[in-house]
Amino acid sequence: MTHPRADDVHPIHWLEHAGQRLGVVPSLGGGVAAWQCQGAARAADAAQAAEWLDLWRPWAGDSDRYTLASFPMVPWSNRIGQGGFEHDGVFHPVALNRAGEPYPIHGDGWLQAWRVVQPSPDTLEMHLESHHFQGNPYAYLAVQRFVLLDGGMDQTLTVTHIGPGSLPYGLGQHPWFLRTADTRLQTQVCGVWLSGADPMPTAHTTDFPAGWDPREGMPAIGVPMDNAYTGWSGQGRIDWPDRQLSLTLTVPEVHDRGAQDGYSLVYRPPVSVNPAFCFEPVTHPIDAFHQPQQPGLRVLHTGQSLTLQAQWRFSVGG
Repeated sequence: MTHPRADDVHPIHWLEHAGQRLGVVPSLGGGVAAWQCQGAARAADAAQAAEWLDLWRPWAGDSDRYTLASFPMVPWSNRIGQGGFEHDGVFHPVALNRAGEPYPIHGDGWLQAWRVVQPSPDTLEMHLESHHFQGNPYAYLAVQRFVLLDGGMDQTLTVTHIGPGSLPYGLGQHPWFLRTADTRLQTQVCGVWLSGADPMPTAHTTDFPAGWDPREGMPAIGVPMDNAYTGWSGQGRIDWPDRQLSLTLTVPEVHDRGAQDGYSLVYRPPVSVNPAFCFEPVTHPIDAFHQPQQPGLRVLHTGQSLTLQAQWRFSVGG
C-alpha cells in the first residue's frame, strides 16, 4: 500500500516507528489518514519487504470525515435524540452536525481543527480546546495520544471539562476496517440494542438476530447494522485470513475489571454503500442521554477528566 494522498488544505503529519507508520490530519477533525505496518516484519517471503499493510482503511483524501481511517468522538459518541438533553434541571440543545443525519452525531471534536505536537520519536499528540462549538453546551480540552510500539499502538483520548458547573461526557473511537467475504470480528458481549430506521435504539435483547452474534466470529459483510452492544468484555479481534493479518483491540479499563460491563458499536453498511466497516470502542450506548441513569456517561465537574485508552496489537503472517 502507498501513502494516502496529502490534501493541500489538510496536510498529513507522519510518524514512523517500530515497523509502522501513522499519518494524522489535525486540521480535519483530528482524524487519522493511515495506520500501516510492514508486511515483511514477520513474513517469510523477503520479496514483501516493500509492502505496507493497512491496519485501518486509508483516508480517501477528501474533506468528508467518514472517509478518514479513524476519528475521535468527543464529548459524546454516536447520536443524541430529542434535540439535546437535560442535566441538573436545565435543557441543553445540541445542533445537527452532519447532512442527512436526523440527530447530532459523534460529538463535535471531529468537526474542528486540532493542534499536532510530537513529544517523542514514537509518539504523536493532537490537542483541542473547544468552547461551545456551534452553540453546543460543552467547553472542554481534549488530547489524543498515539504511541507506536513493537507489534501495535496505544491510543488514548482524554477530555477535561473547563466550563462552569458540570455536564455528562462520553468518548469513543471511530476506526474503519477493510473487509472481504473472509473478514471476521470476534468479541464477547451479552446483548445488543435493536433500532429503528433512524437508527435509534428501540429495545434491548440478549437474543442476537441472525448474523449479529460476534461471540464465535461474525462476518464483516452481512445484514446492515449500526448498533451498540452491551456487556462487552473490553477486547475484540478482527481477522483477515486472506491477508494473513489479525488485529486485537483491548480497552484495559473495561477488560481488567472482568465484569463484561462495557459498550462497543458495530457499523456494517452494505458493501455497495461503503467497502469498509467499523468496530468502535465507546464509553456509553447510543443516546445514553435519554436512557434511565444515563448508562456509561460520566458527569464531569470543572477540571475533571475522562479517558478512553485503546490498545491495538497486530499479528502478520500467522
